[in-house]
Amino acid sequence: MPNDVFRATDAVLVLGVEDTSTPEGEVAEALVSEYDLSNVVGRLTNVSISVTSNVRPFFEIGRRYPTHLRPGIVQVSGTAERGHVNGALLRLLLGDGAASPPSSPNFVQPSFNIISTLKDPARPTQQSRVTIFGVRFDSWNYAIPSDSFVMEKVTFQALRVAFEES
Repeated sequence: MPNDVFRATDAVLVLGVEDTSTPEGEVAEALVSEYDLSNVVGRLTNVSISVTSNVRPFFEIGRRYPTHLRPGIVQVSGTAERGHVNGALLRLLLGDGAASPPSSPNFVQPSFNIISTLKDPARPTQQSRVTIFGVRFDSWNYAIPSDSFVMEKVTFQALRVAFEES
């Protein structure tokens, strides 16, 4: 594993239903069952994942060096250079939030799971997956330059990350 070189394929977006008792979970579960959206609902390219843990040293009285490193808040975030998501699906998922101004003060924001597959060209039968759970889009940029092509960029926040090898 330490000497393996992985090449990432595009990441896929899957609707995330973490807890069906929450308003977000209820809406996502209703959409998944009504439209059979249990499969991929979008793709991301050039995904960057960042996991930050606010580790803090603990010093005992009279000690020069820390005796413990205490874990802090773990934050999972990232960016994707390009997102291919069905606009009609996002409008459906946002419900009242897609209208400006929204009809109610609170509206449900969709959450996704991002699954990125990593493959080693030397071992074509093996692959690893990085799964990011509970992703919500933080910002979405859409640039139309005068002399080039349209570019999109998305940033996200997530609940947790899992890595699995097969």
